[in-house]
Amino acid sequence: MTNLKTFLVAGLLLISTVHYAQYTDIINSNRPGESMSAFSVGKSVIQAEGGVYGISEKHDLARYEANGFGTELDVRYGAFFDQFEFALNTQYQYDWYQAPLVNDTRGGFKQITLGAKYLIYDPFIRKEKPNLYSWKANHSFSWKQFIPAVAVYAGLNLKIGSNPFTFPTDRAITPKVMVITQHHFGTRWVWVNNFIGDKYLTDYPSLGIISTLTRGFNMRWSGFLEVQGYKSDFYSDTILRLGAAYLIRENIQLDASFNKNVKDTPSLIGANIGMSWRFDDNWETNYKRIKNDKKDKKKDKKSKRDKGKKRKDEVELEKTQ
Repeated sequence: MTNLKTFLVAGLLLISTVHYAQYTDIINSNRPGESMSAFSVGKSVIQAEGGVYGISEKHDLARYEANGFGTELDVRYGAFFDQFEFALNTQYQYDWYQAPLVNDTRGGFKQITLGAKYLIYDPFIRKEKPNLYSWKANHSFSWKQFIPAVAVYAGLNLKIGSNPFTFPTDRAITPKVMVITQHHFGTRWVWVNNFIGDKYLTDYPSLGIISTLTRGFNMRWSGFLEVQGYKSDFYSDTILRLGAAYLIRENIQLDASFNKNVKDTPSLIGANIGMSWRFDDNWETNYKRIKNDKKDKKKDKKSKRDKGKKRKDEVELEKTQ
């Protein structure tokens, strides 16, 4: 338990693409990192984030080796209000497994998780008014940057049939919970942390942390560094990732990343390329409708005021006559 506490504290001190606000002018994707941002995609917005990866796994002590590839697909949908979204996370892997007297292929879903995320605190919802008399005051360091946005996530891991990438004793449905924090330092740096409790009610529940630091270089390019650690009674490891993302247009992003773990029991190495796409026509339609409704209400109020003023003038005229 002491090692676990040390691990979590160290994870907090370590350093996915820039995520900001609920709905933004440009897509905000969780890729290419593995962390989940605190913010939703926006009400009625649908977003798909997918990729393909290659992986190599080698364990000298257990004398096995596995090489293969996989696909990832995450689908996010903003529902009910801006702070809430549903998320489906899937990962399928196929590899060639070699060990003494064994030469076989494996295939199955490493992950199918259906969950929901809710933003419980947004430090950006109240923006301070700019100081019209001091440029320095507007651009000076502020301790308020260390106040993060906070979200909570709850989901269910689904196990389908016989799966070589899960334990035989795992139940068909197991819970996953997460607390998410997100800091913004200026306009270019974002720091996201995920604190994870996974696969409870199984023989091997795990605790984990993912910490992602993202740097925006310009309107098109961004890069990230990430550390992921997890610990259970069966297996513990730390994985390092780095990568970059390129914005093709407002709703389409390409990305690539590389990852390596710190252990050699087993040694893991992988590479990933992917794309994120956002469909926001429904959001724009709703936004325009709400905007027009507000304009109509203002017009109705103005019309009522004008009618009231006109009627008052008529009454005053009748009195003078």
